[in-house]
Amino acid sequence: MDYVKAFLVGGLLCLIGQILIDKTKLTPARILVSYVVIGVLLGAVGLYQPLVDFAGAGASVPLTGFGNTLAKGVREAVDEDGFLGIFTGGLKASAGGITAAILAGLVASLLFKAKDKS
Repeated sequence: MDYVKAFLVGGLLCLIGQILIDKTKLTPARILVSYVVIGVLLGAVGLYQPLVDFAGAGASVPLTGFGNTLAKGVREAVDEDGFLGIFTGGLKASAGGITAAILAGLVASLLFKAKDKS
């Protein structure tokens, strides 16, 4: 049942993104940034964690989950380090994911040759 929950929540997030791409003039980059900001806002007010508890990876893997991780890291760092935690908490909490994304991008750039769309 966990797989079904993850599939439904993750699929719904992707469906919303696809509808935004198809029906609005928003660029994919703006939609991605919006997803991160929405994740930060929902995480900051404590509304995103129940969704993660319910759907697991279906809620934590998409970009809204990244935003939630940033908000959670900042909240924890502020509790530990005070004001300085605002600047360090998000990066500490998401350093593993950021590192994995950079390394995956490096490997892809070494293995494949980029081409123009035209």
